[in-house]
Amino acid sequence: MAASTASRELFTEGVRAVLQTWPVLQIAVDNGFGGVYGQQKADWMVDVVQQYFHDNADLQQYEVEDFLSQLMDQEFDTVVEDGSLPQVSQRLLQLFSLWQQGALQQLRSTVHTLTQSKTPRAKVTAPPAQSDDEESNGETQGMECEESCPSLSTTRPPPQDEEDGWTVVRRKK
Repeated sequence: MAASTASRELFTEGVRAVLQTWPVLQIAVDNGFGGVYGQQKADWMVDVVQQYFHDNADLQQYEVEDFLSQLMDQEFDTVVEDGSLPQVSQRLLQLFSLWQQGALQQLRSTVHTLTQSKTPRAKVTAPPAQSDDEESNGETQGMECEESCPSLSTTRPPPQDEEDGWTVVRRKK
């Protein structure tokens, strides 16, 4: 196993390249899902992921997926459901395998390819805000159902602000 400091740094650069090109992480950082220190959390995540590989022998893809999913949930309040976890995990496993085999030139080439790919950063835009007229129309429209359906209230109760900052909307009975 290649254990030199320089080769370990090369693997770390590979992890950084994979995570920096992961749209889910880009979106989380760019939109403040991790709070004001989102970029620092993303940088920290690189170190944690590379250390995870070094600390655990013979990792399976599902283990890497679970680890990344847990990090995204805990640090960015994000549940990854776009199907990218298997791809990111597989890429990380491939890079680690190259590092373990001592195929440093191939690892260096792969990292270079990842860092040179100029994929545009993922952008998220909020849906257009509805006007007051559209909102009130939406509230008064009811659901059509047969007579066997229980009666439905077509007006919504006013939201209630709780002490902890959450807005709670309760259903009328």
